[in-house]
Formats: sequence, structure tokens, C-alpha cells
Amino acid sequence: FLVIGSNVLRMSSGVQIKPKTAIQKSKASSPLPCSPEPATKPQPKPSDKLNPKTIDPFGTPSRTPSAFAAIYAKGGIPCRLVHGSVKHRLKWECLPETVPFDPLLVTLAEGLRETKHPYTFVSKEGFKELLMVEGATEKTIPLLPRLVPVLKAALAHSDDEVFERGLDALVQLSAVVGPSLNDHLKHLLTNLSRRLMDKKFKEKITVALQKLEQYGGKVS
Repeated sequence: FLVIGSNVLRMSSGVQIKPKTAIQKSKASSPLPCSPEPATKPQPKPSDKLNPKTIDPFGTPSRTPSAFAAIYAKGGIPCRLVHGSVKHRLKWECLPETVPFDPLLVTLAEGLRETKHPYTFVSKEGFKELLMVEGATEKTIPLLPRLVPVLKAALAHSDDEVFERGLDALVQLSAVVGPSLNDHLKHLLTNLSRRLMDKKFKEKITVALQKLEQYGGKVS
């Protein structure tokens, strides 16, 4: 049989092979050495060994999509991105007032941790617009125990843009639910205090804390 090594070909019959330089020349014209001897079973093609690594050298490595991306791909988010000449906007498949907040508001909050387009825009704008509908306060308050941990994860994210989206969403949420957020703030202030040491976020966080107090949140 044929034994393939890094730079050696050896026949089981003990037949002498060509010098190393000749083998190297044959390698230059083919990714893997080819055998002139027919085998008892089909020989694997060079591509069989190369394909796992080079099937798509320019492709994105396959990875499990996030929960938000998976839901979005299946049409579970009832709005879509519309590209405008000046800025983007969302187009809802139905009136936001008629959309059940549970679980859509929580799903949009989870999408704030996305870092790819269009998920970043859809989650941020969808969360904002859903909180603006009539009756949002009554629909949102029961979801606070599920929303706060999700926002906390966004505020703890290493990506600066994710943090900013989480901070904006927290202020928007506070404006809607008011004092109902008070008991949950202790879970969020630690993440805010850490970023407060960063000069580029100091002013933005200070303004956010002032708004939380204005809407009824205890920030100290």
C-alpha cells in the first residue's frame, strides 16, 4: 500500500523511490502527491483533505446565531428596516399598539447586545418605538423582572456601542415606568459606576442618572 508522509513515499514492495528533489518538483504542481499505482479502494482526492479548511476562504466562520438573530430570521420581529436617503427607519407589519409586549419587548432588549447590522438598528429603534405606544406603562411594568437582567447584560458589555444602546434603553424604560424601576436600579448602578470612570462616558452617564432621578429612580 501507499504511505503518505510529509516528504516521503514508500511502497510496500520495497521499490526504490526517486530522490527527494524529484518529489519536491512533483509537489509544486499538485497540492498533494499523486500515486501512479492503482489502489484496491478509491484514492482520496486532494480536495477531500483540503476542503474542510479551504472550502470558502473568504466566508464568515459558521457560528450559532444569537437568539435575536434567529428570531429575526424567522420573521418573529414584526418590523423591518427601511433604508432612507437621509436616515433609516422601521416599518411595522402591524400597528405597534397591537403587538404583544410579552415577549417582543424583552426580545428587542436582548437584541441591544447585537453588534451587526441590521440587528443593531432594529433592536434599538424597535425598543424605543414600542415604549412610545399608548398603554406602554401598564404593559411594561410586569416585564421589569425580565427586562432588567437583559439591560444589565448590555451595560456590562465590552463593546462601547452596546453599552450606549443599553444606557439609552434604560433611560427610555425609566421614563415609561417611573418609580416602578426603583427596586431594580441596584442591579444596574454597579455597571454604570464602572463606566463612569471612563472620560468618554462620564457626561453621558451623569445625564442619564439625572434623568433616572427625574423619573423617580433612586440613584444613590
